[in-house]
Amino acid sequence: MRNFKYILMVLIGGTLYGTMSSFVKLFYLRGYHAAELSFSQALLAAIFLGIILLLSRRRGRVNLSGSEIIPLLATGGTIGLTNFLYYQSISYISASLAIVLLMQFTWFSLLLEWALFSKKPNKPEFLTAVLILIGTVMAGNLLGWKTRSFSWIGIAFALCSSLTYAIYIVANSRIGEQVSWLPKSTLIMAGSAMTIFIINAKSISTGDYFGPEFLLMAVFLAVIGTTIPTALFAAGIPKIGAGVSAILMTIELPVAALCANIVLHEQLDAIQLTGIWIMLAAIASMNYYKLKKTKQSCAI
Repeated sequence: MRNFKYILMVLIGGTLYGTMSSFVKLFYLRGYHAAELSFSQALLAAIFLGIILLLSRRRGRVNLSGSEIIPLLATGGTIGLTNFLYYQSISYISASLAIVLLMQFTWFSLLLEWALFSKKPNKPEFLTAVLILIGTVMAGNLLGWKTRSFSWIGIAFALCSSLTYAIYIVANSRIGEQVSWLPKSTLIMAGSAMTIFIINAKSISTGDYFGPEFLLMAVFLAVIGTTIPTALFAAGIPKIGAGVSAILMTIELPVAALCANIVLHEQLDAIQLTGIWIMLAAIASMNYYKLKKTKQSCAI
């Protein structure tokens, strides 16, 4: 398969993203919060990528114009908001519920296409959105909310993160297509760090970032949760498109649920597992349909 390596890039990036919520939840137990974790993660990732860019002999085109730099920084701002809002959500709700809600980016993308590109959802897409919502209710065990500790604030944060994630995927597939993955990733992470700092300047400015424990956590999040996935997405998504990428990135859901079960001992019952499978099937089907429809249009 000609695009196999790019498919593998996006698949690995989604897998690494899926593990992050469980580890962030553990870091909260050490007294840290979403702002400092997400900011240090993005800042260190931008520094690491910048160093690699400076040392690389194959840097690609790095003399970018302002018309390219600003959109890439803005794209980085959307993934920065995604990480911050997502990390905020798991301080209120379980990691497994947070990832289920994050997956709503799939039907949010339909709304974005409708609002921005006048692409009204057709019947198969509408049906898929309904199935995703049904799967969400089952996977998140929302039917039993009256008997559980439930946080609407956490749900709101998670849904907002899914919206910004949808914006990031659409923007990443359309912006900087001619820019090499390394400078593109560096600018994206710089924009991510800048955005997180702007909305959390007060709390970030008073944080202690020089303790060995915090530095180890920050480096782990920056390398595993940001630097590698961002580079993989920047290289892979433009090559295979947003549709295929969205299908592949659904791997975050089972990975996050499995990781939450292993690391945090969060239990999933049969109904929740069924809901996850419904969501995965619906998401994959919707994006496969969109991809097939796009290919047919190009053939004509």
